[in-house]
Amino acid sequence: MPTLDELVSHPPHLPVTRALSDIAAAARPGGCAVITAPPGTGKTTLLPPAVAVALAQHDAAAGRVLVTQPRRVAARAAARRIARLLGEEAGGQVGYSVRGDSRVSERTRVEMVTPGVALRRLQRDPELPGVSALIIDEFHERDLDTDLALAFALDARSALRDDLFVALTSATLEASRTVDFLRASTGEEPALVDIPGDVFPLELRYAPPPRGVEAVGAIGDERVGVRREYLAHVARTVEETVAATEGSVLVFLPGVGEIETVRGNLRLGDIPVLALHGQLSAAEQDRALSPASGRRVILSTSIAESSLTVPGVSVVVDAGLAREPRFDAGRSLSSLVTVPAALARLEQRAGRAARTGPGIAVRVMDAVDVARRPAQSAPGIATQDLTDARLQVVSWGTPVEELSLLDAPPAGTWEAAGQRLSSLGAVDEAGAATALGRTLASLPLEPPLGRALLASSALLGASKAARFVALLSEDLRVPGADLGALERRLGRGGASGAAGTHAQAARVKDTRARLERLAQRLPASAPDDALASVVTERQKGSRTREDELALTCALAYPEWIARRRAGSAAYILAGGVGAELPQGSPLEGQEWLAVASIDRAPASRHARILAAVPLSEEDALAAGAALLETRTQASIDKGVLTATRTRALGAIPLKSTPASSLSEDEAVALVADHLAARGLGDLGWGKEASSLRERMRVLHDVLGNPWPDVSDEALACSAHEWLLPWAKRLAQGGSLSNVSMLDALRSMLPWPDAARLDELAPEKMPIPAGGTRPIDWSGAHPVLTLRVQQAFGWTDTPRLVDGRVPLVLHLTDPAGRPAAVTSDLTSFWAGPYRDVRAQLRGRYPKHPWPEDPLHAEPTNRAKRRG
Repeated sequence: MPTLDELVSHPPHLPVTRALSDIAAAARPGGCAVITAPPGTGKTTLLPPAVAVALAQHDAAAGRVLVTQPRRVAARAAARRIARLLGEEAGGQVGYSVRGDSRVSERTRVEMVTPGVALRRLQRDPELPGVSALIIDEFHERDLDTDLALAFALDARSALRDDLFVALTSATLEASRTVDFLRASTGEEPALVDIPGDVFPLELRYAPPPRGVEAVGAIGDERVGVRREYLAHVARTVEETVAATEGSVLVFLPGVGEIETVRGNLRLGDIPVLALHGQLSAAEQDRALSPASGRRVILSTSIAESSLTVPGVSVVVDAGLAREPRFDAGRSLSSLVTVPAALARLEQRAGRAARTGPGIAVRVMDAVDVARRPAQSAPGIATQDLTDARLQVVSWGTPVEELSLLDAPPAGTWEAAGQRLSSLGAVDEAGAATALGRTLASLPLEPPLGRALLASSALLGASKAARFVALLSEDLRVPGADLGALERRLGRGGASGAAGTHAQAARVKDTRARLERLAQRLPASAPDDALASVVTERQKGSRTREDELALTCALAYPEWIARRRAGSAAYILAGGVGAELPQGSPLEGQEWLAVASIDRAPASRHARILAAVPLSEEDALAAGAALLETRTQASIDKGVLTATRTRALGAIPLKSTPASSLSEDEAVALVADHLAARGLGDLGWGKEASSLRERMRVLHDVLGNPWPDVSDEALACSAHEWLLPWAKRLAQGGSLSNVSMLDALRSMLPWPDAARLDELAPEKMPIPAGGTRPIDWSGAHPVLTLRVQQAFGWTDTPRLVDGRVPLVLHLTDPAGRPAAVTSDLTSFWAGPYRDVRAQLRGRYPKHPWPEDPLHAEPTNRAKRRG
């Protein structure tokens, strides 16, 4: 039985063998590398053993090489493939660990894991004891857990494990960007190893659908999906391809539903048709991946895109579609959408046909369509729900801004994740992980399902909790959205259900067994905040099985607790989303629902409930306790503050009552909110207050500090300060018009600078004819209005605010109508005055119009008689 060292020194004939010396040179403690290779080079098979052997040459006690594979089936298959080359079963020198299945031993030197397993192993012990290297295989797929596992590993490497070797491998990654990223993250110059492939001939063919047959479109019931006409064309293309080629055929389809539709349309005689997707059992997946003596047609999702060799395949038929997650941060809803597959994915798929010899790839599209495809799929961090990612980050302890992430998380999605974690009790008000949150981060479950398992195990027992959570972990699209009916049907083993129900029953049974073992290993009592005021003993004893399912569901998804809107068939969810049941659902009319699955309905203003179960109000309030709050809403009616207190479960109103008494703080806060939304018009403004405000505004605009900003926005923001003297009267129902804005503004004047207010921005100005006139400060410049005769002899136009702001004079005729506007009297008397005199002296002969106004006596009166 050969060892890893013997395998590397006498490798099988694979293209990667030409780069083994480069890999050995790069694999050193504390180093890092970027390794690129086209499909079929054998990098997944020989790279991990080569790294393990090279590191052992530096240190005979070197630990394991941990290799992440994007999917469980790929991790198992890769481990078994290497183990077969060693003449042993997986679990010896090469093993694997995936969710619910592990084959490792003390002899294991290479361990294949999923990114989620690597992530939680880092959380458990950031030093990764017994591990010498981390290889991220197929990094180009940019799975969310992959990005996080790499970020945590680089963080641990910087602080704790400067000897950890890190490598990123891919067939299609952007090598230069990735090298720059690793260099910036590690301070090391990464080795770049490019593994050339044996270029087996690959013939590309195109089989576009007939005109008018679209791949994706409306499929009824407000749903958008893959059209049946298109899938019929895919089936015909497969039949024609089988007839015209030899070897097994691998067909890429976006999802399980499409696989079953195409399978039902195929007429291939004795040629077996197998499925390959993530919902199959490990044994069923292995069957598709095992060598076979004859031709086969294998209908697969993207699970077979990378890291897998499907024996005997020399032909690929690619429907050209991919199913990718999308998260709507505004509605906190996730969905899987069908999109055109990116170029990188098309290349990976086509490469499956030419891994071991000449191949043919048939693309069910035209070449022009291919040219329009994006180069890469969007990374998971940009499109997925980040609830688990944020929990992992806060549990890790390093702020997300300081982690080495190739792409930063979108702000809106990151914020929505924080709100959801808060509703689960997983983070506190400061956003730090609670005891419950740290426990949830350690579980191989999404946080909502982990919370439900913890809480309902204590309430219902580990067996029931595991059963219900196993059901909730399924992709639930239930006829009539009746989750209780599905649970009863699966409890009978899927009897009398569709063929897919039997497989679902088997999956739920397997998942239940795994979760029950997990629940039994958890601490005897769940964290207090997970169980706070959930149920009384009496309530526990009176629940039906459906009630227990509803409670478990509500504990998992408190933001999806739903209540029927008054006088409507629609529901409002605690998270604020409106939703509807399918027409004819047996759940219609239920007051409360625990919703387990929901998606967006593109043509509807409501979301669509896909699975739910009736819920009692008591359990709704208990499961959603973190969302319970009392809000006080205020309105101003005829200038008087009135308020209503509303008890709510998130966005679901429970009870509203008039707020008979408000505290002074509440009154000030509510009035401040009103002023911010509606403006300051209800307050006690008088002429004097308005004038003072305008003078203060100019001083702030021209001089800045310490003169305060008195704009509407600034006054609304600081209202909680200047409203305090009137807080008691407002709380007792006093009118806003009683708030003296003159007093409020005076309280804002900066001392001692305020002593110069009348000097810098006078309210009135003496004029040559005697007396004073008010200055209007409301415009862009201060304005003084007086008659032409009152300004005779005045040559020096005043400048205000320490000479920085000119005073604008509005000169009028004796009747007060505008005659001229100037801020330069000397120039006015020398020129424009002549035109004013010529136009007005005939109209106003009783008033003086001297030829020399500079030396005339200013006057407030007309000429004397005689």
